[in-house]
Amino acid sequence: MDWFPLWNSLRIAAAATVITFFLGIFAAYLVCHLPRSVKGICDVILTIPMVLPPTVVGFFLLRLLGPKGVIGSPLLEWFNLRIIMTWQAAIFAVIIVTFPLMYRTTRGAFESFDPNILDAARTLGLSGRYIFWRILLPGCKQGVFAGMILAFARGLGEYGATSMVSGYTPGRTATISTTVYQLWREGNTDLAYRWVFVNLAISFCVLMAVNLMERKRRKP
Repeated sequence: MDWFPLWNSLRIAAAATVITFFLGIFAAYLVCHLPRSVKGICDVILTIPMVLPPTVVGFFLLRLLGPKGVIGSPLLEWFNLRIIMTWQAAIFAVIIVTFPLMYRTTRGAFESFDPNILDAARTLGLSGRYIFWRILLPGCKQGVFAGMILAFARGLGEYGATSMVSGYTPGRTATISTTVYQLWREGNTDLAYRWVFVNLAISFCVLMAVNLMERKRRKP
């Protein structure tokens, strides 16, 4: 059994989660401090990938990163760099698909944090940077980590967008999800079931970790 799809899925999901982690925290903190009317508009824009079909996300990425795309064309012409149909292209797809999970979870954690603690810190003359990194973020760590874990799990099982931008090439771009689909097409259901169970086991462990974090956060 070739374990490359697992390794490739893990590195794609891990790389995307690291980027999504910081983007989600920054966006959540920024939106929390916006006026209510603007906050609603930003919330819709930032979470729309959550309700879009993954194939639509993949289509937009193809138009953006493809050889004739806004970004892909200059990269190909100037640096002879082709992004589409590589495993790195899947990272972009996973970032877009998983960002709303990280953003919404982190924003919920920030908004549920006691504002009186932040006000007290400001009255003591503490800087905004100190308050964010030493008070707010540690106080919301369960919610932030839960969002990160959910984003990782979602990225690990992503199929629609990644299959459009990276395709399926054994030993190069194959992931767990694309491998399951390819094995099903070939009629190799026994091996497909093995990969399905691998994905189920990982997803179960991830969700258990999120559940434990939620129980810990809700304890008085």
